[in-house]
Amino acid sequence: MPKTFEPRDPDWEARCRASFALQPICKTLGIELTRLEPGFCEMRLPFRADLTQQHGFFHAGMVSTLADNAGGYAGYTLMPAGSEVLAVEFKVNLMAPAKGEVMIARARVLKPGRTLTVTSVEISMLDGGVEKDCAIMQQTLFCQAPA
Repeated sequence: MPKTFEPRDPDWEARCRASFALQPICKTLGIELTRLEPGFCEMRLPFRADLTQQHGFFHAGMVSTLADNAGGYAGYTLMPAGSEVLAVEFKVNLMAPAKGEVMIARARVLKPGRTLTVTSVEISMLDGGVEKDCAIMQQTLFCQAPA
């Protein structure tokens, strides 16, 4: 059952969207922020041949990058104003080739904390209107407090 969280910053959404807009890697790769709620983030990455490996599906690095960003912003929604978010660690299980038209990452906060936050990210591929799971990530985030 999804958890309900209360953000510590009343301007959490504007802060998160402004931060995302400043990410050069997301612009370069074409990552889209498609949904943002307290403790939740969805991002999408449309297929591009230059982001694949030798067999023609998304490279695992792209799967990890999309998941890391989605998890980071899910956690960032619950962090205080003036703080920054950094990944401390993550583990990705690749369950199937990331083959399809659009890769989707849906991240949820499992445990928010003052310093460390744990997220879970489900990664799927949308292909021909059908969505199939391809990976899952567990992530720990660090909240860098305001100076």
